[in-house]
Amino acid sequence: MLPTENRLRRREDFAAAVRRGRRAGRPLLVVHFRSGATDPHGSGESVPPARAGFVVSKAVGNAVVRNKVQRRLRHLMRDRLDRLPAGSLVVVRALPCAGDAEHDQLARDLDAALERLLGGVPKGCHPPGAVTGGGSAAGPRNPGRDPGGSAQ
Repeated sequence: MLPTENRLRRREDFAAAVRRGRRAGRPLLVVHFRSGATDPHGSGESVPPARAGFVVSKAVGNAVVRNKVQRRLRHLMRDRLDRLPAGSLVVVRALPCAGDAEHDQLARDLDAALERLLGGVPKGCHPPGAVTGGGSAAGPRNPGRDPGGSAQ
């Protein structure tokens, strides 16, 4: 079970993580992450612990399947709380195919999403000096440019 202080309960906190946080999608789930969010409901003396919440819609399956998926995700997240920075908000949204997934498949997707959000290379970013396949120096000229080129 996820400890009480690590549970995301308020609608505003779910909305903050989903709307203002970063997102990593996997085949079975989508993880929304907001780092270092201060707790607007706290007293302000200390940094709140990392908190996690879960969204499992009716598209995943009937009540038995939804509860099973949510229990599995809660258990998996409990073991990964120490990897999250203090004060962060995490929302794990199960996709419809999560209802048929095994425990280890959910674990792999959750680990991959958290790795991407916490320290992996973001999608679309390339290391310095990498060829991205974009425009080249010898590409076509823009029609409105000076045909003499630029000095320096």
